[in-house]
Amino acid sequence: MSGVLLDKRYLKRTIKKADVSSAHLKETRPIQVYLPPDHDENRRYPVIYLQDGDDYFNLGRLATQANRLILDGDIRPFAAVAIPVDKEKRNAEYAPQGDRHQAYLRFFTEELVPFVEAEFPVTSNPDDRVLGGSSLGGTVSLHLALEYPDSFRRVLSQSGAFLEPTLEAIGRAEQLSHLEVYQTIGKSETAVSTHMGTLDLLARNREVYRALREKEAQVDYSEQEGDHTWGFWQKDLPRALKTFFQEK
Repeated sequence: MSGVLLDKRYLKRTIKKADVSSAHLKETRPIQVYLPPDHDENRRYPVIYLQDGDDYFNLGRLATQANRLILDGDIRPFAAVAIPVDKEKRNAEYAPQGDRHQAYLRFFTEELVPFVEAEFPVTSNPDDRVLGGSSLGGTVSLHLALEYPDSFRRVLSQSGAFLEPTLEAIGRAEQLSHLEVYQTIGKSETAVSTHMGTLDLLARNREVYRALREKEAQVDYSEQEGDHTWGFWQKDLPRALKTFFQEK
């Protein structure tokens, strides 16, 4: 098959939309669900849930990159759930000190995941369920796994925006040997401007990595050339997907 035909297959994406009603957030949250090429509605696919989901689909080119990896046989077929966030509420929901943070964690665990599993062909096995996000999206993904270890055991964190509450949450855990984390940070992320001030995210990620390892978490940690932008995260995404969805 020619490269042109392959490219057309990469671009043929199946993305479905749905609305999730939330008592915890007191609103309805739209989601998008990517399903793999030639998917079978009777199967249950491994799945990644993505914070800042619209950005992962649009700026990270998640669906196109996933199609290529699946069709080329580099990874097994999987689904992806994009959860968008109101940028004005993002800090309140994603940051552990935010006033909507606990409500968001409950929405995610008690409302969103059961809804997706009932409506779409995705797994309910925590070992085949991944949480992913960049910056504060990585932060809230890790906190979900720390707070609900029976539900979430695998985390993708790209340039996680970590502060003391994250280190404190890791410290409260007795041990984290069940937890698998893919953690990347750009070597240029030493003075990142955020809503929480200017942060040295490289130093923070090193601290979180050490804290996770002390609790026996399995961490694929790497410092790469890059900064706090989607150019870096998009380039890193195939390696992350191969880590979680490689053929068994």
